[in-house]
Amino acid sequence: MVLTELSGQIERITYTNEENGYTIARIKVYGQRDLVTVVGYLMSPTPGEILNLKGEWVNHPKFGEQFKVVEYKTTVPATVFGIERYLGSGLIKGLGPVMAGRIVKKFGKKTLDVIENDIEKLGTVEGIGEKRITMIQQAWEEQKEIRNVMLFLQSHEVSSGYATKIFKQYGNRSVAVVTENPYRLATDIFGIGFVIADGIAEKLGVSKDSPLRVVAGIIYVLDQLSDEGHVFYPYESLVRKSREILGVEKDVVVEALGRLSMDNRIIIEDIHESIDEFKANNKGVYLAKFHLCETSIAKRLKTLLAAPKSIRNVTTENALHWVQGQLDITLAENQAKAIRCALEKKIMVITGGPGTGKTTIINAVLKIFSRLGVRALLAAPTGRAAKRMSETSGHEAKTIHRLLEYSFTHGGFQKNEEKPLNCDLLILDEVSMIDTILMHHLLKAIPTFATVVLVGDVNQLPSVGAGNVLNDIIASGTIPVVELNEIFRQAQESRIVVNAHKINSGILPVFENHEAGNDFYFIQQEDPEKVLEIILELTKTRIPRRFDLDPVDDIQVLTPMHKGIVGSGNLNMALQESLNPSQEMITRGNQNFKVNDKVMQIRNNYDKDVFNGDIGRIVDIRRDDYEITVTFDGRDVIYESSDLDELVLAYAISVHKSQGSEYPAVVIPVLTQHYILLQRNLIYTAVTRGRKLVVMVGTRKAFAMGVNNDKTQKRFTYLKHRLK
Repeated sequence: MVLTELSGQIERITYTNEENGYTIARIKVYGQRDLVTVVGYLMSPTPGEILNLKGEWVNHPKFGEQFKVVEYKTTVPATVFGIERYLGSGLIKGLGPVMAGRIVKKFGKKTLDVIENDIEKLGTVEGIGEKRITMIQQAWEEQKEIRNVMLFLQSHEVSSGYATKIFKQYGNRSVAVVTENPYRLATDIFGIGFVIADGIAEKLGVSKDSPLRVVAGIIYVLDQLSDEGHVFYPYESLVRKSREILGVEKDVVVEALGRLSMDNRIIIEDIHESIDEFKANNKGVYLAKFHLCETSIAKRLKTLLAAPKSIRNVTTENALHWVQGQLDITLAENQAKAIRCALEKKIMVITGGPGTGKTTIINAVLKIFSRLGVRALLAAPTGRAAKRMSETSGHEAKTIHRLLEYSFTHGGFQKNEEKPLNCDLLILDEVSMIDTILMHHLLKAIPTFATVVLVGDVNQLPSVGAGNVLNDIIASGTIPVVELNEIFRQAQESRIVVNAHKINSGILPVFENHEAGNDFYFIQQEDPEKVLEIILELTKTRIPRRFDLDPVDDIQVLTPMHKGIVGSGNLNMALQESLNPSQEMITRGNQNFKVNDKVMQIRNNYDKDVFNGDIGRIVDIRRDDYEITVTFDGRDVIYESSDLDELVLAYAISVHKSQGSEYPAVVIPVLTQHYILLQRNLIYTAVTRGRKLVVMVGTRKAFAMGVNNDKTQKRFTYLKHRLK
C-alpha cells in the first residue's frame, strides 16, 4: 500500500475512544478551504496540535471522503492561530482559551519563545499576575521535561495525552520504566489498559511469548473477567481464553500461571462443584485480592452467626404488639416473621420486590431497637440509596464508604477489626449491589455482638463489581431469610409495581396506554431512528407537560446498551442538544461538557469523595483554567482538565448504573438489536427504577424476549459453598 502524506491542525475532535485511542477528528489542512475528516488511532489528541499524517483516502458510505491514518507525528504549532489553540487546549495548567487568546494577541508568533525565555513579560497581559505566571512556568517546565518522554513515546505511537499521564506517574523515570516493563502502564495508570501497553511493548521489541507479556496478559484477562462479575475462573477455561487473546502456546500460559501462583498474585484452588464449564474437583483461579475477600466474607459471617447478641431478654410478641400500635398498622404474616427474626437472630436477610413492605419492616425494627436503647446504624451502597433510606426511615443513613470512613490520604477504610463500628444493630439496604470486595471491608468492621439485617431485592441485577453476594448468602441456606411476596393494597394501585412483579414471574404485562391514572406505558416503534425521536420528544415536552416534571432532574433515560442509535453514547449527545441550549462548554475527547449538563462519575475517586455512579450537575465552567464545578447533592466538586475523563454525560445511563436509585420518571428503549442484553432481571431492574412513571419505547417482541429470558449469565463464585 502506497501511503499519502497529509499535514494539518486539529480543529475539533468528533469522537475519541479513551481505551484504544480510535479517533475521528476534523483538521485544517494547509492549502485547503474545507476541513478534512481523519480517522485512526491518534490516542487523546488535543485541538490545536499539528499532525503530520501518513495514510490513505477512503470513501465512507454515510460520511463521505475520509483520511484513514496509518502513522502520525505531532509537533508544536508555528502559526499564531495554532499557538492560541495549543495553549488554550488545557495542556498547560493556568491557561484556558481566553487567557491564551490574550497572550497570543500580545506576543503573536513569539509567544512560545516568550514563555520559554522571558516569562516575566506575561505580567503585561491583562489578568496575569505573579501567581498565574508561577503556575504557567511550572507547567511549562514540566512540559519541557515531558517532551523527551513524548518524543520517545510518540516514536512508539503513543500520543501526548497518555505521555502526560505517564510522566505524572513516573516523572523523570518514565522512559526507563516504560522500556523495562511497558505492562506496568496497564496496572498503574487509569485509561491505559493492557491493549495499549501491549502495543507499546510490541514497538519496543518485546516478544509475543515473553514471560513479562504473558504474565501481564493473564492478569488482564482475569481483570476483564472480574469486570464481568466473576470472582474466580475455571483453570482450563482461563488457559484457553489467555491463549486466544495472547496468541501463545498452552505451555507458555501454564508456566506463567505457575509463576503468578508462586508470587501469590493469583490463588489456584480446587473447586468441588459441578459447573457447566468444568467438572467437579477441577481448579479455579482467583486474583489474590478476590480470594482473600471471598474467604474472609465466609469466615466473618460464620463468626457473626455464632457470637452472642448484645440485646437479650426481649419478649418478641410484646415488641410486635407494641410496634404495631406505635406505627398504627397491622403487620402481614411475613412482615411479622421478619421482625421476629431480626429480634431473635444475629444476622438475617429480607428480600422482596417493590410494594412488599421492606421499608415498613426497617421502620418497625428501628422503632423497637430504639426503644431498647440500642445503637443503630443504617447504610446503603450509593448516595442516592442512602438518601432514600434516610427519608423513609427518619434516621440518618450513610453510604458504606462514609460509614467505614474511607480516607484516600490515610490509606483506605478507617473502620476495621481494630476500629469496629460503634453499633448494636446495622441495617443495610440495596444489598444486591454490594460486591465481594466491599462486603469484605464492611464485615471486617462489624462488631461480633451486633445484629445485622440485610435488605435487598435478589431479583435485581447483581452488583456491578465481581461477585453475587446476596444471592450466594441466600442460596447457602446458612442464614435466615424472609422473602416478601405480597403486594400491599396501596402498592397494587401502581401499574409499575404490579407489572414489575409480573415481569419477575415471567408474565407479559397488558398495556392500557389510554387508561386514566396510568403510570406505565409502552410505545410501539421498531425503527431505531424513530425511537430516538420519540425519546427526545418524551423527555423535552410530552412528559414534562403532562406530569409536571423537570426534563433533566426528574426524567432518566435507561438503556441496555452503550453503543448504537439508542445506546447511552448517542442518546446523551442527542439529549444534551435537545435539553441544554447552553453555549458555555469545554471539550474533552469526544464529549462536550456544558453548564447545566447532567453528568455521572464513572470511577471511585476517594480524594474527591465521589463514587462510581454518582450523578450531578455542572454549575460552573472556567475556560481560563480549564476547570468545571459539578454539584453532587448540594456539594460542589472541582474537576481539572486531567480529571474530566472520570465524567460522562448522564441524560441517558445504563440500567446497571441506575441500581440503587429511583427517579420520578424513566424512559427505556427496548429493541431487538439489544437481544444479547435483554434479560428478565435487566428489564425488572429498569422498570423498578421508576417511581411515578415508566415509559418503554420499542417493540413488544424485544420486550417479550427480555421477560422470557431468565437465563442470567453465570458468575463464578464460591461463597455459597464456603458458607456451607
